[in-house]
Amino acid sequence: MIIGVAGPYSAATAAERQHNLDRMNQAAAQLLAKGHIPLIGVNAALPVVAQAAGIDTYKAVMDISMAVIDRCEALLLLAESPGANRERDLVAGKGLPVFNHIDEIDAAL
Repeated sequence: MIIGVAGPYSAATAAERQHNLDRMNQAAAQLLAKGHIPLIGVNAALPVVAQAAGIDTYKAVMDISMAVIDRCEALLLLAESPGANRERDLVAGKGLPVFNHIDEIDAAL
């Protein structure tokens, strides 16, 4: 199953943003170990945004993230944030499962 991983990314410091990204990547690694294909929208967005000058960074990150998550069959929501909630709402609005803990995924399948 292709499962998006969503959680807070934005934070006051670079160290906090890295911590948030590490948390999503750790969850993605656990999903991969369970046989799923994990996708994280911000991972797709950050390298592109870093090369683009004069753009609204948050909007660009969210546009790319939403496009990535739109291709998923489910979502693992690690914690709420404005962006993560948009991803959750997109997946839930399509009638697809939204999980709040990795253990819920095994029980649902």
